[in-house]
Amino acid sequence: MSTSASLDSVSQSFSLLSIKPSASLSHGPTDSPDNWRETLKAIPAAPSSFELIKTLVFKPKTAKNATPVPLVVIAREATETSSGALGKKLNLKELRLAPEDLLKEFFNLDKNSISPLSLDENTFPRVVTVVDSSIASSSSLFALHAQSSSSTIFLSGKEIVSYLQHLVKEDVKVIEVDFEALKAESGAPAAAPTTHAKPSQEKKKKEDAKIEGAIEIAIGVKKEVDFSAWYTNVLLKADMLDYYSVSGCYILKPWSYSIWELIQEWFNSKIKEMGVQNAYFPMFVSQKVLEREKDHIEGFSPEVAWVTRAGQSDLEEPIAIRPTSETAMYPYYAKWIKSHRDLPLKLNQWNSVVRWEFKSPQPFLRTREFLWQEGHTAHLTKPEADKEVLEILDLYRRVYEELLAVPVIPGVKSEKEKFAGGLYTTTVEGFIPTSGRGIQAGTSHCLGQNFSRPEMFNIVVEDPNDPTGTGKTYVWQNSWGLSTRTIGVMVMVHGDNQGLVLPPRVASIQVAIVPCGITAKLTDEEKKKVNDACLELEVTLKKASIRAKADMREGYTPGYKFNDWEQKGVPLRLELGPIDLGKKQTISVRRDTGVKAPIALTDIGTSVQKLLDTVQSDMFSKAKAIYDSRLKEVTKWEDVVPTLDSKCVVVMPWCEQDKCEDDIKERSARGSEQTDERAPSAGAKSLAIPFDQARWTPIEPGKTKCPACGTDAKRWTMFGRSY
Repeated sequence: MSTSASLDSVSQSFSLLSIKPSASLSHGPTDSPDNWRETLKAIPAAPSSFELIKTLVFKPKTAKNATPVPLVVIAREATETSSGALGKKLNLKELRLAPEDLLKEFFNLDKNSISPLSLDENTFPRVVTVVDSSIASSSSLFALHAQSSSSTIFLSGKEIVSYLQHLVKEDVKVIEVDFEALKAESGAPAAAPTTHAKPSQEKKKKEDAKIEGAIEIAIGVKKEVDFSAWYTNVLLKADMLDYYSVSGCYILKPWSYSIWELIQEWFNSKIKEMGVQNAYFPMFVSQKVLEREKDHIEGFSPEVAWVTRAGQSDLEEPIAIRPTSETAMYPYYAKWIKSHRDLPLKLNQWNSVVRWEFKSPQPFLRTREFLWQEGHTAHLTKPEADKEVLEILDLYRRVYEELLAVPVIPGVKSEKEKFAGGLYTTTVEGFIPTSGRGIQAGTSHCLGQNFSRPEMFNIVVEDPNDPTGTGKTYVWQNSWGLSTRTIGVMVMVHGDNQGLVLPPRVASIQVAIVPCGITAKLTDEEKKKVNDACLELEVTLKKASIRAKADMREGYTPGYKFNDWEQKGVPLRLELGPIDLGKKQTISVRRDTGVKAPIALTDIGTSVQKLLDTVQSDMFSKAKAIYDSRLKEVTKWEDVVPTLDSKCVVVMPWCEQDKCEDDIKERSARGSEQTDERAPSAGAKSLAIPFDQARWTPIEPGKTKCPACGTDAKRWTMFGRSY
């Protein structure tokens, strides 16, 4: 079993060969040449002109039980690579694109991450390598993946060939092929596939996804056809984020960070009313402390990032960057809590955590570093802890429903899906209609006494209810967290083919004022009158506590400004021109519906606020109606997979057994097709056991059976594909 070349070893080879990449970029995962090219073009730091390098891996037909020797073909994207002609030239039979398991075996990479850099001293001797002869002589700059579909470097053709040639040994060489000459010799028709996906299907998907007539500044991709490309385009066009030099990490620009600030402000005010105080603990956790809670750390261990060096020196003990802060904080809770009079202790911190996920990163939804708040509280009794768990969960529901206009369903997680090391986990579950996937939107955990016992952190106090006065009790603890995932969910639920759609309560600019009707026929005085009226309207709205901005940018047409604010999702646009001033009115345009209507300038602050409230309410009502329509009551197993395939959530009576849950995931995966390349698992898992069981047919003890295993059902449970 081999692994692909590490970036460190590639960098060392570059250094030895005096190769200096023209640029190195991190970006979102790319799943096709078109997607890759468009992603690079959207990054300002990318070279203005470049070609893509395609790397195809073929598996030749071999004798039974013989080990195949993969054929690696490195060519320019536009080069026609006929597998038939190439196989004939190299005396290899029936070349077929290599399956995923072969790619994993030889390179430990997926098909979208393979590149010339996947070849190293270990892999190169085990494959046959063919390189397009036109690469070395080309003056083009070439883009190739750097061990990940989320990372690209730019090299010249000579540098690519130089890297390959340094791997050559006496008995293993690089085969150069003139594919144009090969095509002429063989009379070969069109090329073999240029990607490991079916090219006709891929091309059709991209063509169908394009919005006809879309101009350069438009989103350009249909949400309902190519959801992942649409999502990335919306975030970039709305100026919400930028890619960072570390894969899986992103820069939150002011347009998105302001949403997080508004959530912070609202949530802070609510938890402080509950007696919670904000604090801050260091981001580093010692290995000894982190590993004190076995079940807890096992749940996070694959994602923990470790610091092992400081300068040129190895650390005596590796230090973890917090994936969450239970083990970092609780030794100090034991130090600070000496009496029941010190309870409850309620601390919250606003920070970032690192979870080094190896799944496809997706901005806001799954990133290696993300912002969140994490609350950690200690209580004398279980009823106190239980009460707070639900109070916090309801605040999370309100963040989504009252601020973001996103409907969620509160419930409890199954034993299998609960927080590692906790007693039970409550959740608010969201839903993305376009992909048909559920999403865990926020969780509030009761940790019980698992962390306070002597073998853990020994957080113990005297029991005031013990009549002898000598009894001791371990504290009851909770933890709860809400992250910037909120922003991604909001974008996915409300966005449309024009771009972002912001609910008014989280929009940093709620109203954009655009001067219109300023033509060459107007005098300078008339133009000034319109511009002054726009600025005055901005001041009036701000005095009414409405976040407004007059767009006075010169050199931009009103149409450009309309499109710009639409892409950024500003809830309301006010158009003001000479005719409107004569009528003492402005024309309002709602972002969510596009509806236009005049509004009198008299008492404009009150009128606009009412309209913004209507927009907020209508956005929530629309999203909730869609969510409710996708919750399908299922009582027969044969209806489960068709319900999932129709992009719905299965709600079924369930026995709540771990073994059954595993079986449901496996069986539903076998019968399903992949529907989202960013969340490839087609199997259904339990999303939540809703608190509100009354909305479904009452379960009859002893009569209502679990559709999956046939045993007695306990409660209605949501099952679905999820992010």
